[in-house]
Amino acid sequence: MTSPMTDTKVKICGLSTTKTLAAACEAGADYVGFVFYDRSPRHISLEQARDLSDAVPENITKVALSVNADDVTLEQIIENLKPDMLQLHGHESPARVAEIKQKFGRPILKAIAIESSEDFVAASPYEGIADMILFDAKAPVDLKNALPGGNGISFDWKLLDNAAIKGDFMLSGGMNAHNVAEAIALTGAAIVDVSSGVETSPGKKDVEMIARFVAAVKG
Repeated sequence: MTSPMTDTKVKICGLSTTKTLAAACEAGADYVGFVFYDRSPRHISLEQARDLSDAVPENITKVALSVNADDVTLEQIIENLKPDMLQLHGHESPARVAEIKQKFGRPILKAIAIESSEDFVAASPYEGIADMILFDAKAPVDLKNALPGGNGISFDWKLLDNAAIKGDFMLSGGMNAHNVAEAIALTGAAIVDVSSGVETSPGKKDVEMIARFVAAVKG
């Protein structure tokens, strides 16, 4: 199945090897994401970040994902990965987001966890502060070893019909090559973000699954 919106962009997140990074770039990914969160199976070291950073073409946006990181951690991430964008996937307040943006001079992608229509209200305080909002599925409270993202679950995409969203947004959570076209058709997302949907097991990206996902989006 191909997407009806071939101008939709793709972010492959949680990359950790040069092989899968190359696969994402060659397939046509617009964004590549790297996770700096030690509870995640996709977490990379600062040394890995340096090697991976050098392998990203200039026309592809490098995104550094962190969770409630302090300034020292962010400084280390930026020094080693040299990201184009910072993805804040924790409970960072609007004031903290503004502080990070001012201090580090990088565009900010702020993740908002969604389970019900009421959760979209949480995005409003970040408007005009974060450069883009990422809507991701909220982890169920009974999910064992749940992470802030990358749990392989989705929220009801139809909830976006009645959400007052200003501007473009990124969509994440539970997408794969088989359902991403439906996700785009239902939400009109400008960018789709995948991690576990192109993995054979947590943290293990698959070259062919990456290629199929990008092809499903771009047609």
